[in-house]
Amino acid sequence: MDRVELLETDAGRGKEGQTCNGGRTERERQRKVCSSAAYRHSEAEQDPRALYLWRNRGKGMIRVKRDWIIPPIRVSENSKVVPENLVQIKSDKIFSGEVIYKLEGPGVDQEPKNLFEIDDKTGMIRSKRPLDREQHSSFTLKAFALSPSGERLENPTTIEIVVLDQNDNKPVFTQKQFFGSVQEFSVPGTLVMSVSATDADDPMTENAALGFSIVGQESIPPNAVNKTMFGINNQTGAIYTRDVGLDREVVKEFKLKLRVADMGGDGLISDAVAIITISDINNHAPQFHPTSYNIKALENVYNVEIGRVSVTDRDDPGTGNWEVKYTVSHDPFGNFAIQTDPVTNQGILTVVKPLDYEVKREHTLILTVENINPLSIKAPNLPLSSATVSVTVVNENEAPYFKENPILIQVPENEKPGKLLKSSIASDPDHSELRFEISQDPEGWLDINRETGNIFLRRSFNMRSPHVKNNIYSAVIKVTDAGGASASAAVNIILEETNDFPPQLLPLSRFLCAGGSRRTPGFLLTAVDEDCSPHAAPFIFVIPDSLLSNWTVTKVNDTHAILRPTVELEAGEYAVTVWVTDSGSPSQSALSQVNVTACLCDSYGDCRSEAGAFLGSRVGISFIALIIIIASGVLLLVLLFLAVAINACGRRHHIKKGSGLLVGESEDDIRDNILNYDEQGGGEEDENAFNIDLLWNPRDAPPAPWSFYPGSGLPRGKQPLRKDAPHNLPSPTYPRRPPADPADIEDYINEGLEAADNDPNVPPYDTALIYDFEGEGSVAGSLSSIASGSSDGDQDYDYLNDWGPRFQKLANMYDPR
Repeated sequence: MDRVELLETDAGRGKEGQTCNGGRTERERQRKVCSSAAYRHSEAEQDPRALYLWRNRGKGMIRVKRDWIIPPIRVSENSKVVPENLVQIKSDKIFSGEVIYKLEGPGVDQEPKNLFEIDDKTGMIRSKRPLDREQHSSFTLKAFALSPSGERLENPTTIEIVVLDQNDNKPVFTQKQFFGSVQEFSVPGTLVMSVSATDADDPMTENAALGFSIVGQESIPPNAVNKTMFGINNQTGAIYTRDVGLDREVVKEFKLKLRVADMGGDGLISDAVAIITISDINNHAPQFHPTSYNIKALENVYNVEIGRVSVTDRDDPGTGNWEVKYTVSHDPFGNFAIQTDPVTNQGILTVVKPLDYEVKREHTLILTVENINPLSIKAPNLPLSSATVSVTVVNENEAPYFKENPILIQVPENEKPGKLLKSSIASDPDHSELRFEISQDPEGWLDINRETGNIFLRRSFNMRSPHVKNNIYSAVIKVTDAGGASASAAVNIILEETNDFPPQLLPLSRFLCAGGSRRTPGFLLTAVDEDCSPHAAPFIFVIPDSLLSNWTVTKVNDTHAILRPTVELEAGEYAVTVWVTDSGSPSQSALSQVNVTACLCDSYGDCRSEAGAFLGSRVGISFIALIIIIASGVLLLVLLFLAVAINACGRRHHIKKGSGLLVGESEDDIRDNILNYDEQGGGEEDENAFNIDLLWNPRDAPPAPWSFYPGSGLPRGKQPLRKDAPHNLPSPTYPRRPPADPADIEDYINEGLEAADNDPNVPPYDTALIYDFEGEGSVAGSLSSIASGSSDGDQDYDYLNDWGPRFQKLANMYDPR
């Protein structure tokens, strides 16, 4: 506002007629002038000084350009007089109408709301409730003078209200307990720790001026120290030592009762506790107790504890001032070592190298001890504590030992049995008698002398054994002394590869195209060798000079070569000899004969029969002629089948019904009807692949060559091959026709038996011969009736033992033993 009249109340003036709160110095520093106008609680317009306050501007306001600055209004916090008049404002602008006053800002229409109000007619500003400086220390408000229509009559005036502090908050320590430590024997004045406190009152006043003090001291253990050992700085709260005599062995810690007060120590108070621990210094050297020890130790035993030594130290346990380290002397061979037990601080004496009773029976050691941390300068100057340890070695039966483990033996793979492989392999420290044995030898190749331990080769080596890995064969040997002590060692035999096998050539038979139709210029040969490198590949392929005019061999790589003819071959069989030599030292050679079959080939280069070759040639017959030939062949087969069928039906009508087996009206010997298929196999335990056919009825048609075995699902002409019998080898000739006289049956059976014994293609020995169809009706009747007039006990079956191994099971069944 350009001109505002100000009426101050008692609140703005201060308490009990004081001219201004804060004194003259503060007024001058803030450049504020206390109003000398008269204070009144009546309406301002009744007071001429209020109406024309602009005439007294020099006393109540400060002129800044055209506006007047109102000095801050000071209000005491926690006032119990509410509402309380603070200040009255008036506009001196000439206005005939009514003036309305408004107030805005924090405490009015902004948070915190409803702390202040203004009388819109009189301009009196009042506080509505007590103020709290700790929450809001000042308020800045805007006052307006408005016409009834809302028009501003004056520029807004800023009114600042300052809340004056009262000592309504006591100081508070930042912690309930403070912890600190100080080394023992610290000199007076040593800083221990600092404590702190806070006060919510105005820090610029005495209400927040804090003073610290110690009001109590306790020692742990109680009454260990009676004099005051600590002091505190009244203003900073720093705690320090006041006297000498802090000994951790006497007192462990102190408990101090602290106090803080505002108003410089004379106001409100609070208490807290400070716990001060006396920390240890290394002022005590460790001492052995006792200083001499006698210990026993077994020979040949190491990495074991043999005894302990003890020390005492008055420093704080568990710290570096208490922990110790030991040293061993008078141990020239380094047989002993000592370590510290971290829990008990004892010295653990161990043997790190085996002791030998036969070499030295007693050892005298000197041990010294010291702390991990160096001694303090306040500790007594004493030499290191030492102790004497006498170690007596106890004799025991020492186990024998092998001079090397594993035992390495290098020998050629073709070494002869009986060879001495190794000798003098073990020894015994006690010089007792030793016994040797082989505890593991998978192939049984080794032998050992039980007294001397000499290892011999018992059987020849085999590099192809599964127990030979990377040319190394492993075994285990055990030795035992007279006292029962034993030891074992591995034997690793390194087998040197030798050239033991000549190379072999594959394949040994091939087909080539003959004549002008030859499509294949040669074929590939492969050489293999059971030896390993360097006694195998590369191979050398050579053809004898006598065959060089017709054949040549060309090497492809280290293991393959191509054999090809140098002339056109005629159809037929050719035998080509090839020499193959390996790279061993000395080398091995083998002569292989390759059977080459030259044949006529089709347009694809495949071998075929002569007829097929003829048909496929350029001068062959035409397609129509070929069809005629095939149709004629089919017609002949049909006619032949009809003739056989008619013949079979005619024979069926000539056989008498109800007559015996193989008995009919035919004048021919009915035994001529036996069909021999020369089929073998089956046996007692071969029921899947072979089935013995039942005798068939002659009334039926003869079995066709494509008929199936009962239950097998296989044609008669395609019996399954046995994996336990060789194939494709020449077989002897079996008797094809039974004898005319039944008395010759034995000879007939013997001939067949002899042929079967010499047949390399037959199944196992217990397989019986199978005879499919033998006709119907026989003058001999059933075979079971032969010599059945007497009981089995009257028969002599010894002749079955003479019929060979195939009838051995039958002979065993009738063996009277």
